[in-house]
Amino acid sequence: MSEQSKSSQAPDHTPRVVIVGAGIAGVQTAVALREQGWPGTITLIGDEPHQPYDRPPLSKAVLLGKADGSAFDVDFAGLNIDLHLGRRVTALVPEERVVETDEARVPYDHAVIATGAAPITLPGSEGLPGVHLLRTLDDAERLRPVLAAQHEIVVVGAGWIGAEFATAAREAGCAVTVVEAADRPLAGALPAEVTAHMTGWYADAGAELRLGARVASVTSGAVTLADGTVLPADAVVVGIGARPATAWLAGSGVEISAEDGSVLADEQLRTSAPDVYAVGDCASFPSTRYGTRLLVHHWDNALQGPRTVAENIARAGSEGLVYDPVPYFWSEQFGRFVQYVGHHVDSDELVWRGDPSGAAWSVLWLRGAEGPGETPAGKSPAGRLVALLAVGRPRDLAQGRKLIERGVALDRERAANAAVPLKAAAL
Repeated sequence: MSEQSKSSQAPDHTPRVVIVGAGIAGVQTAVALREQGWPGTITLIGDEPHQPYDRPPLSKAVLLGKADGSAFDVDFAGLNIDLHLGRRVTALVPEERVVETDEARVPYDHAVIATGAAPITLPGSEGLPGVHLLRTLDDAERLRPVLAAQHEIVVVGAGWIGAEFATAAREAGCAVTVVEAADRPLAGALPAEVTAHMTGWYADAGAELRLGARVASVTSGAVTLADGTVLPADAVVVGIGARPATAWLAGSGVEISAEDGSVLADEQLRTSAPDVYAVGDCASFPSTRYGTRLLVHHWDNALQGPRTVAENIARAGSEGLVYDPVPYFWSEQFGRFVQYVGHHVDSDELVWRGDPSGAAWSVLWLRGAEGPGETPAGKSPAGRLVALLAVGRPRDLAQGRKLIERGVALDRERAANAAVPLKAAAL
């Protein structure tokens, strides 16, 4: 990762920041810059025509018609943020310090890439009537009447978005079938011994969950599985993941991961291009805390990262701020509030708190001295808490987050006792 260069500016030159992407990461970067006292211009470019909005309500209140939108309560004009909507960015040219759009070339002194992630489509389903994604406000608006009509819906993918949509569809009275190619829901996020206790949530809510079910084809009105089963569908909702929206950076010289398509940011969220930063769902960053590079597609990361970017831009020339958060996200599904904090790997020890067949329980991941992510002293404490999943136990989550941030080791026996406050298990 190259060092950031300092812009040579004439005394009367007004410094310019251009932010590409008007989701939460882009908006929060702009707001944080003003909070940091940034004296120059801020240009915020979004490809959607709508006022910038928050995404979590799309799969909940907006989808169910309980809210018309989720626009951010930000006075862009009052903050002197130049907001451009419905404008597509086509290229970044670091040599000329220019962002190219479908309308004009926009010069910058500092640029911020905050283009988020784009949903992965189901091959062969693009453009078919009745096939939907759920990523944007327009997507949610198109799905509203589908739920209101109580249609028969097939959801492809039993990840976080699939579970949240199935929850909303059942609440609306729709018949819901969820098909998942893996042998369990949330296969990419949680181990089998944990997700085994989530499988029954679907049936309890009246939704059918088909595991190990691969989609062979989708037509208007039906989904055909690889085993020949035909599932009638008034609508199909595809929720099989997302990839960083970084294709527009081809040829820019900004280093992109060949594995996941993310911008390879450094510990200060700088890219390989001078004075260009990346933040949110489109960027991965090295974590000293966990000893690996993290790509976090969740709201909290898009909220926290901009503060680091804004401070590093506003204080250019001084020692930069390092970004090494404890990742956090939450999900509402089938009447349960699910929260996860931290980052775990398969080799971490799993400790249960509470009965997973009940309404409230937690799972802890403890890392021993041989695990990755060693402390500066050379060894991580045996039994160090590195991640926690809480189902209906928000106190565990709040206490666990603080323990993870401090790198605290836990007494395993006390940690497994759900009657003992988690903080009381600290060694």
